[in-house]
Amino acid sequence: MKKTFVRIFCVLAALLMVLPYGAMAASYQTYTYSIDGTQLSSPDAYTPAPMQVDSAYMGLPEALTTPDDLVVDKKGNVYIADSGNSCVYALDSNFKFRFKLSSFINSNGIDDALSGCKGCFVTDKYIYVADTNKNRIVIFDLDGKYVRHLEEPKSEIFEANAFYKPIALAVDASERIYVVSSSTYQGIISLDSDGNFLSFVGAQKVAANMWDIFWRQFQSAKQRAQSVRNIPTEYNNITIDDSGFIYCTTSSIDSSAQQAAIDSKDGAYAPVKRFNASGSDILGRNGFFGPGGEVKVNTDVTKSDKIGASKIIDVALGPARSWSIIDQTRSKIYTYDQYGQLLFIFGDTGPMLGNIQKMTAFTYQGTNLLVMDGSTKSITVYIRTDYGDTLIKALQNEIDRNYEAAVDDYKDILQRNSNFDAAYIGIGKALYRQGQYEESMKMFSAAYETSNYSKAFKELRQEWANKYFILIPIVIVVVLFVVVKFFGYAAKVNKATSLKKGKRSFKEEILFAFHLIFHPFDGFWDLKHEKRGSVRGAIFYLALGLVTVCYQSIGQSYIFNPRASYGSMFTTCISLLVPVVLWVVGNWCLTTLFDGEGSLKDIFIATCYSVVPLILLIIPATAITNILTASEVTIYSMLVSVAWVWTGLLLFFGTMVTHDYSLSKNVITCIGTIVAMAFIMFCGVLFSTLLLKMVNFVSGIVTEISYRM
Repeated sequence: MKKTFVRIFCVLAALLMVLPYGAMAASYQTYTYSIDGTQLSSPDAYTPAPMQVDSAYMGLPEALTTPDDLVVDKKGNVYIADSGNSCVYALDSNFKFRFKLSSFINSNGIDDALSGCKGCFVTDKYIYVADTNKNRIVIFDLDGKYVRHLEEPKSEIFEANAFYKPIALAVDASERIYVVSSSTYQGIISLDSDGNFLSFVGAQKVAANMWDIFWRQFQSAKQRAQSVRNIPTEYNNITIDDSGFIYCTTSSIDSSAQQAAIDSKDGAYAPVKRFNASGSDILGRNGFFGPGGEVKVNTDVTKSDKIGASKIIDVALGPARSWSIIDQTRSKIYTYDQYGQLLFIFGDTGPMLGNIQKMTAFTYQGTNLLVMDGSTKSITVYIRTDYGDTLIKALQNEIDRNYEAAVDDYKDILQRNSNFDAAYIGIGKALYRQGQYEESMKMFSAAYETSNYSKAFKELRQEWANKYFILIPIVIVVVLFVVVKFFGYAAKVNKATSLKKGKRSFKEEILFAFHLIFHPFDGFWDLKHEKRGSVRGAIFYLALGLVTVCYQSIGQSYIFNPRASYGSMFTTCISLLVPVVLWVVGNWCLTTLFDGEGSLKDIFIATCYSVVPLILLIIPATAITNILTASEVTIYSMLVSVAWVWTGLLLFFGTMVTHDYSLSKNVITCIGTIVAMAFIMFCGVLFSTLLLKMVNFVSGIVTEISYRM
């Protein structure tokens, strides 16, 4: 009986030990984003190790106070820059204390010490420390012995009131040093190995305030000098890859500008950048959104304390050219591939294992990811999972051009995560290189990858051209022949109709439009005075115009409309019908007061006949999108632009001829018509709002009476 009780007690104790860790391991969710910004669940690429790497575990001589930076060398040794203790702790790959960088005898033979050091960087030869409070960089060898220090650089291009406060640094293979200074707004400071200033790299673009720009035009020179200047935002962290490309982050960009950059995938106001030696941002931004943290941010302070854009404070380089950034606001880690495509997101705040209260720094250590928690002053170790291993292997196989193996890896990934777009793209690229263009297009379309889809389509189009090289010119000649014959026939009918007396047939009224669009002054005069058009002809062309905008909405190829984003047929028709009606009514109301000679009927007919260029150009332009690539989008844009400009000119000349206005009076009338359209819309919205309130009021009274009775 006693043995049975002991066994039950042991089992319960084991459950009590295991269950919390099981719950803790599932405390955060790994996810990615869909094309519309919806979170899609993803398998865990990293899982937290059941260990707490704190000061006691490391065996440090004192507890960590303000750990600002975390670095790993090629041997896996770990270095922690603690500005509170003014030192750098060197640990081995198992997080055990090796030595401490703090006090030393400098090159002048004087006792010296680090002060408030916020960053460090380790190469194959040296440990570089950003000695922040003393405005210098101190260099040690890998055993912790002092080598030399680099004082504040001097240059004429430094601003007069600039302060040199190094908080982070990176060193390339030629020992060129790149320094982030917390009070320097001109960019990253580039130094040679002796600490001599070379240049500024990658100055941030200024987010100009339009009101300030306007107001400064009326300020005196003294007022301008005293006013707040628009200065670029400073960087907060930096690292460098084996090829010498610099990754840097900033958290001081305006929130709205940062989110706009993420949506548009523009690098000007992006919170993370990748610079080459000349200072050009070459970071890949090929995903649905630009790399930069949270896509859909909360702006309601009543819903969550995690509001606004992501606060990006650090960047780390992972295996297979992947890289990650930290969002300190949400304690999340965002990981991207070399092309800027999102691989996965994980992390959260809270007491559970794997969650971080306040992320301050992170780095990769082989297959592990180390994250510093500035709140608990400890390191959380994340171990890469089987899914993460497969993902990294696929990326590496693609880099090594081992495409068949990469396809197998991506197929394995899709079996676990069907939402992983990079897998579809990887398979599509492999099929493209094997000449299977149609199959690769299917994969690219599944991931909304229009750039590679266009490349595959171009090759497929070339195959079609080679196969039907005799038929294609014949079709082109036949189409041109039919078009020329049709316009010749229309001209012949219009010439005969001009001499005809009496009522015109519907065919003659329709064909007259092909004379009017090329001869607007004569055409609109005959349209009104010779009755060459009619209301039925106007309705016919208005109906064709509605068909045109509907076809434009649904008829574009995948390259031109990958998301198949179009509204209902009713909404699409309204987009043309409402402007036409507003123009007709507004123009009639205005010209009635300004001696216009055209009636409401004349204005309606002239307006509807003016939409003919839309029909003639937009329909074929939309049709040819199915044979155009992404690089040829200007052809479609040009045809559509010409159609709308042509229609606008016809509308302008039609108004001028219909009302017998001079050029100047017609310009004023057209501007007034646009104002009248806006006023009519305002009145319509106001009326509908009041009507809705009345209906709700009456409905409320009826409901109240029914409850009372």
